[in-house]
Amino acid sequence: MELKERALRAHEQWGGKIEVIARCEVGSKEELSIAYTPGVAEPCLQIRDDPSLSYRYTRRHNLVAVVTDGTAVLGLGDIGPEAGMPVMEGKCALFKAFADVDAFPLCIRSKNVDEIVRTISLLAGSFGGINLEDIAAPRCFEIERRLKEVCDIPVFHDDQHGTAVCCGAALLNACRLTGRRVEDIKLVVNGCGAAAIAVTKFLMLLGVRDIIMVERFGIVCAGDERLNSAQEEMAQCTNPGRMTGTLADAVKGADVFFGMSAPQVLTSEMVATMARDPMVFAMANPVPEIWPEDAKKGGAAVVGTGRSDYPNQINNVLAFPGIFRGALDVRASDINEAMKLAAAKAIAACVSDEELDAAYIMPVAFDKRVVRAVAEAVAQAARDSGVARL
Repeated sequence: MELKERALRAHEQWGGKIEVIARCEVGSKEELSIAYTPGVAEPCLQIRDDPSLSYRYTRRHNLVAVVTDGTAVLGLGDIGPEAGMPVMEGKCALFKAFADVDAFPLCIRSKNVDEIVRTISLLAGSFGGINLEDIAAPRCFEIERRLKEVCDIPVFHDDQHGTAVCCGAALLNACRLTGRRVEDIKLVVNGCGAAAIAVTKFLMLLGVRDIIMVERFGIVCAGDERLNSAQEEMAQCTNPGRMTGTLADAVKGADVFFGMSAPQVLTSEMVATMARDPMVFAMANPVPEIWPEDAKKGGAAVVGTGRSDYPNQINNVLAFPGIFRGALDVRASDINEAMKLAAAKAIAACVSDEELDAAYIMPVAFDKRVVRAVAEAVAQAARDSGVARL
């Protein structure tokens, strides 16, 4: 309660977490004539003849839109676009603080996919990138897919892909610590929403072959009439043995557990049935699927959560600032799979062999090396994959 009261007072005192600061001087007649009329006409005419010059003559080259419809805000659910504004402002503050990326919140009063896509696409010429945030599944998949088709700037749903990149980095280092190969592990993902689906797809891209997903009703298996279209798609590429049953059944003999689901659904007894030295990543917030001490009681060798008060926090701030910094630096037209893979590997590499430990498989959010390492890796991957325009 004390934290809630402090946060409420602070937000009232701040009156918003971001503000617009002018980069030009307009304190004299001469300054005004250059920054505004009549001088401003010249860059306008240059951009008219070549729209790509908007990156040179305006702030577009460093500006990201942080967009939500307010339907999946934190763990609060569908609270509406206005109520999502404090989170979007916070995201913008993180962009600036961690990667010197300017970001602006856009909270859209619609749940209609066509309206949301059209709104964002019409505004895309003002920005160098689009960060989608807190949009409920399965609508978020369609919105991102369609925007990628019509926009010539990167579109990135952080709840999906930022989470996936950080999970990939955590898995790489946990396997490095426990002496496993990614392609040999058996992995269970509890949850089958937007983040869980994106994480699963990314871990497969990373090389994991044997993944079982679990929903509230049980193991995700092809042909189950309870699956929505996105879950059915995942059922076709996971659970190779067509296993059915509960989470307890799924984790038996598994090397890794990833949770993006609900509090306290995994028990110490379940962890004890997993493979030797299992890795447990319980990321439900604020209460994880299992508390770290309980996971260790069950024999977990490595434990990570989404919380900052435990070791190995899997925090998207390790990913999205550097990913966008790298994409903007080379004026990328997309953030593709190669760039995400490069980001995950760069985050993992920020923990050296000497530093690597059960309580330190992920760099901390304030490690200043991370953003630059991620940005450089992402920029190079953009060049190598042909989406860089600089």
